[in-house]
Amino acid sequence: MTIRSSSKCCYDILKWIPVIFIVGVLGWSYYAYVVQMCILTIDNVPKKVIYLCIYHSLLILFLWSYYRTVFEPLRGPTREFYIGEVAGEHISAAQTVNERRTALVRLSRETNLPLLTRHIDGSIRYCFICRCIKPDRAHHCSVCEKCVLRYDHHCPWTNSCISYGNYKYFILFLAWALIFCIFVAGTSFEYFILFWQNVTNMEQTQNHSMSSSGKFHLLFLFFVAIVFAISISSLFFYHLFLIGKNRTTVESYRAPIFTNGPQKDGFDLGFKQNFQEIFGNSFMKAIAPIFTTRGDGVNYPINTMILEDLEQQSRNPNRDIILPLDTPSSSINNDRNHLLSGNTNNQ
Repeated sequence: MTIRSSSKCCYDILKWIPVIFIVGVLGWSYYAYVVQMCILTIDNVPKKVIYLCIYHSLLILFLWSYYRTVFEPLRGPTREFYIGEVAGEHISAAQTVNERRTALVRLSRETNLPLLTRHIDGSIRYCFICRCIKPDRAHHCSVCEKCVLRYDHHCPWTNSCISYGNYKYFILFLAWALIFCIFVAGTSFEYFILFWQNVTNMEQTQNHSMSSSGKFHLLFLFFVAIVFAISISSLFFYHLFLIGKNRTTVESYRAPIFTNGPQKDGFDLGFKQNFQEIFGNSFMKAIAPIFTTRGDGVNYPINTMILEDLEQQSRNPNRDIILPLDTPSSSINNDRNHLLSGNTNNQ
């Protein structure tokens, strides 16, 4: 094994430390809540049963969402977006932007690629590392070392790219984690105050007797739940805002560029349609960690005003391709309506 491969192996192991940390904190909190609080501290049996049932229901949804976020396979560009070695070397050797642009336009026309967004210099977006033409909203992740569809960001807490394949799971992970932390903090607050103020009479001392270690666990259980709830809530509500605008984290900082310039609302279909693009139409399926995201990760419906402008530009033979070759502009509306109506298999 070479030094380089050894370093990469160590790096890959280190990337799992945040995930191990979350699992470790969750394991400790399970002991603190279930054993120390529910079993050893609470004497009221109906209350104990209710707390345990709600706790384990939220825990299952939380862990299920987290598991799908971490281990969902990354979805990259389909085969037709990748170019051969010879064509890749030709593009890399291009002396000017116009020369590279011409080569990319020719390759895109040959394979009839659906490309609406552009690079900042106006050329078709291309990844020199993966040797592929980037689909709309796809980006190269330097950590995962590959191009990813609808790239949002790379999350160290899940050791995965948050992208087309697992974005819904990530949002549900944040949502259920937030509800889980609020529930733990709310139900443990009573016993946190009881320990903190040390206000107990003789009967309470007998009925709620806790060892010093038990008190330590309940004290930190409340604090940890509050800290995690605050940190998760900021991220969760920020992503709800992004979903409402149909933007990724990358697009919120750098607006997608069309041939008529940057358009921060280029993919905005309206609040309701934006949410349905991620979660689908069924509420029960929307809150469960199952795949309901619409589309294929390559073709995306766009804002109607921008769509009309692009259709007009597509009729100009002197402009770079906007719509797939030999595709009537009216069919884009059909594709858009199809994506908006959703894939019935995913809903």
